[in-house]
Amino acid sequence: MAPQRPKGAGALDNLMALSPAPVPPNPPGLYAALDLGTNSCRMLIAQPRGRGFHVVDSFSKSVQLGAGLERTGRLSRGSMLRTIQALRICQQKLRKNKVKRMRLVATEACRRALNAHDFIKRVQRETGLRLDIIKPEEEAQLAVISCAPLVSAKTESLLVVDIGGGSTELVWIDLKAVPRADRSKAIMRLYQGFHAARGDLQGARIVDWISVPLGVATLRDQFSDVEDDAARFALMSWYFEENLADFAPYNDMPPQDSFQIIGTSGTVTTVAASHLGLRRYDRTKVDGLHMSTQQIDKVIQTYLQLGPAGRRADPRIGQDRQALIMSGAAILQTLMRCWPTNRLTVADRGLREGLLYAQMCADGVLEDGAF
Repeated sequence: MAPQRPKGAGALDNLMALSPAPVPPNPPGLYAALDLGTNSCRMLIAQPRGRGFHVVDSFSKSVQLGAGLERTGRLSRGSMLRTIQALRICQQKLRKNKVKRMRLVATEACRRALNAHDFIKRVQRETGLRLDIIKPEEEAQLAVISCAPLVSAKTESLLVVDIGGGSTELVWIDLKAVPRADRSKAIMRLYQGFHAARGDLQGARIVDWISVPLGVATLRDQFSDVEDDAARFALMSWYFEENLADFAPYNDMPPQDSFQIIGTSGTVTTVAASHLGLRRYDRTKVDGLHMSTQQIDKVIQTYLQLGPAGRRADPRIGQDRQALIMSGAAILQTLMRCWPTNRLTVADRGLREGLLYAQMCADGVLEDGAF
């Protein structure tokens, strides 16, 4: 399946900090966001707080919905059963918290599976939840706005990368025309869509975006027959780079301080946790962390030296991610090699946060309204 991008790139267009304050929730004000991906089912329930939100409840489970999809083109019975069991827990949490405003979405596995619509109907019949299968453009848009708080005021060119289970979204944004103090806010305006701010001379401009149908699960499955660990990693890196060849900003330039890459995914946060030597994951130490190319390469080389058995035993990787970390690392290392920066900003945020921000911005319930 070929990478996807819009028919044309258009002009468009501090914000929000996640508040840890333990404020008792007000049920009428709660919002929910559920992200059903190729590998995981994750949900957040949150309440607007100032410029951000306070998380009231959450859920995350590896369901491997896309297991076997590369081979059969269909969601398997076992994958659907595991996913529905997880979605029943989500439904119970939504009912318990009396959530009225919610957005529940499915991504690449359901975009590709021949039986996806039957599965969506079954989910609604058995759990009462209505899932939307979103397009790659909306997935990319939501990843971008979730990272708005991490955009530096000195950033003139921004690349946001979301490494998922079944696909990887990349969005290149030109912020040169945006006043330095407004750059995060300009990113947040994208909740309206990539082309909503067309004609705004002081807005952000989408240079290009692409959705590559290779994520940590699908890239791994492409080379599952290669037994040698190092050879498999090299082949995954090469294959992913081949799929980036038509991405417009793909060229060789010297490193620039005004260029920023923000990476959001379990791969990126796992590499960050390994770099920090965390025995127990701590989001406050990982989200917003800056890592150099050398630091990332050092962690990846350590993973290769550990081998499959060593990675499986590493507490920073964990049982759920050990089978996927090297395909994610191949994507990450390729990205850092291709573009003009020596530094990555780590984002422990993604589609769920983007869904929450989009709903809250549209309703005008945040401190700065609907932007």
